[in-house]
Amino acid sequence: MDRWVGRVAIVTGASVGIGAAIAKTLALKGMKVVGVARRVEKIQALVEELKFENLKGELHAIKGDVTNEEEIKRIVQWTRENLGGTDVLVNNAGCGILKKLSEISLADIRKVLDLNVVGLTLFTRDVIQDMKSRGVNDGHIFHINSVVGHEIIDYPMIEMYSASKHAVTVLTEGLRRELRDMGTKTRVTSISPGAVKTEFALASGLPEEQARKVYDGIPCLESQDVADALVYALTAPPHVQVHEMIIHATGE
Repeated sequence: MDRWVGRVAIVTGASVGIGAAIAKTLALKGMKVVGVARRVEKIQALVEELKFENLKGELHAIKGDVTNEEEIKRIVQWTRENLGGTDVLVNNAGCGILKKLSEISLADIRKVLDLNVVGLTLFTRDVIQDMKSRGVNDGHIFHINSVVGHEIIDYPMIEMYSASKHAVTVLTEGLRRELRDMGTKTRVTSISPGAVKTEFALASGLPEEQARKVYDGIPCLESQDVADALVYALTAPPHVQVHEMIIHATGE
């Protein structure tokens, strides 16, 4: 991590679960981290928690809606004005709504695609433009993807979420080619975990008891496992791009 100490990362969806684990891990390892979420009070609580740990870096809590283009621009600009600009972007914010395709509402379709695809793309666009304007050619973009972005699994009502994650897989490879053609050494990595024990099932609309059973019935990863995978890709030698990581819990 030596070459990343003191450099700046934006982590979206940093209030809970995978995003919180990533934001905390990067700050503990010496990065200046901007944690973004609508529930900013949860990131602020994490900031207070880190005061009692051996913190080498910084964590800043910023309220923001990743589906709002103007808020994305505000966050990228705030990061530049206050911390010098973004070197690492972690597109973690996402949602899944479990609804039948024959019944799903337009509002739910837009919610999934706006957050998982549109917001991710806009944040990536603005951060890359910020890097380019500052002459940064060794940054890193992370997309927190999913195993359902690589295959069509037999699970009821997951199709819209899976479609959004398939889009992330395509966007990852498209960005890799674009960065290559730009002549920059900035890297892009998609991390696709299987089941991770988070609030995701509950947030997707399942009743609390059913959501709990989802995780109780199968081996699951922890959020920290995904954060550790990200650190592995981030700290790979500059000439090595870890393009895609698919990680399952043993026995899943």
